Amino acid sequence: MDIRFSGSRSGTAPLTWGQRAIWDAIRKTAPDDHYFNFGRVLAVPRRARPLTVARAAEVLGALVERHESLRTRLTAGLNTGLETSVGTGPGAAPSPRVPHDAEPSQVLGTAGSIPVTISREDPERLLEELAATAFDYAGEWPLRVGLVVNEDDTVSHIVLVFCHLAADGLGAEVAVTDLRLLLLRGAVPGPTPPSPLDLARWQRAEPGRRVARVAAEHWEHEYRRIPPTMFDRRVAAPEGPPIWRAQLVSRAMDLAVQRIAAVYGTSTSTVLLAASSMLVGAVTGHEVCAMLPIVGNRFRQDAAQAVTTLSQEGLFVLDVGGRSFTEVLRAAKPAALRAYRSAYHDPGDRDSLTERVSRDRGTRVHPYCCFNDMRFIDRVDASHDERTVRLAMEETTLTWPLSQDQLNCRFCLHVTGEREGLGVSLTADTRYLPREGMERYLRDLESLLVEAAFHETLEPVG
Repeated sequence: MDIRFSGSRSGTAPLTWGQRAIWDAIRKTAPDDHYFNFGRVLAVPRRARPLTVARAAEVLGALVERHESLRTRLTAGLNTGLETSVGTGPGAAPSPRVPHDAEPSQVLGTAGSIPVTISREDPERLLEELAATAFDYAGEWPLRVGLVVNEDDTVSHIVLVFCHLAADGLGAEVAVTDLRLLLLRGAVPGPTPPSPLDLARWQRAEPGRRVARVAAEHWEHEYRRIPPTMFDRRVAAPEGPPIWRAQLVSRAMDLAVQRIAAVYGTSTSTVLLAASSMLVGAVTGHEVCAMLPIVGNRFRQDAAQAVTTLSQEGLFVLDVGGRSFTEVLRAAKPAALRAYRSAYHDPGDRDSLTERVSRDRGTRVHPYCCFNDMRFIDRVDASHDERTVRLAMEETTLTWPLSQDQLNCRFCLHVTGEREGLGVSLTADTRYLPREGMERYLRDLESLLVEAAFHETLEPVG
């Protein structure tokens, strides 16, 4: 079973800033670059049932036709034959992967087909299977699709797995919303959102260059004063694969962060960024902490509904030495705003200024320390009491869901909303932060925030 699509145009352009940023991360993480695959599961809306497999394929074809990023692949150098090649899909014989030393372009295809996996298994399990292997970025369309069917062969769930070059988390939410509308109404209202081709051309024109120059000034100024890297000393031999992930799920931390954000008049994301930076400073001994928060970059009205990769790293810099949590949080709010503005930048400019500053300082400058709040809802509530929060600490769990050989960072925090509470995952290089240090960091983060929620002098930031 295939999804067939036929768009209205084709074309080739340089990578957008967001595509270039994730491509750089993919190159540095390969062969473990399946790390960047992610997906969504859509339960078929009741009003769209019964949904046949054929009708689901037709609707998915309309989705791919609407969003050009879902039929955009990469080509490298002179390999122009890739523009019309057909996607291989998972399980098929792979075509050659894009060379890691090449600077690819994005190529929008007009027509093609995407294979569909049909299954009766759990949709979340199917998502894991579809996301388990890296995409063939030149030969495979950047979307994998699974349909979970009932005993009567009608579709109960649609599973989408995205290549990160085609969408980020917010872009995937747009795709799922549009898919739901197509199922229910047969159409998506409003104009077609801009494509990666359009965005790349704007970024190379003078309006885009003006934005890039402002961002580059922030990066260069801060790169001249931050520690060259946050985790700068190897302290242990690798424990099996050097990269491990620990996930703490804590209702207590969730309630504490909500209370702090409400009292301080800020977001829970800023509270977590401030506390995370404070603890990184404590672990590393640096009085200045530099972290790279992942920023959605959807502040332009025309890009808000685009299915593409707009997310990029910003540069968050905070003086944490000798400060209380209240003082750190007060400084974090303006520092976060500066970081968010710096995230919409040209990675080529960043590479150039990094080389220049590194040469001037006599050492490579890169924080290798990132923060990604993946939640879409920010809830604040000052009413939580201390007894409830401290009792909730007894429910906290810590697991080790991932290990692998390669990662383009040394310390990565991911924040998610879990059913049991706030999820904070730390993926780290155990040569710089051993597993016992990772666990201690996450538990100290929980303790710091619970303590701050009730025993700091809580004064509004604004």
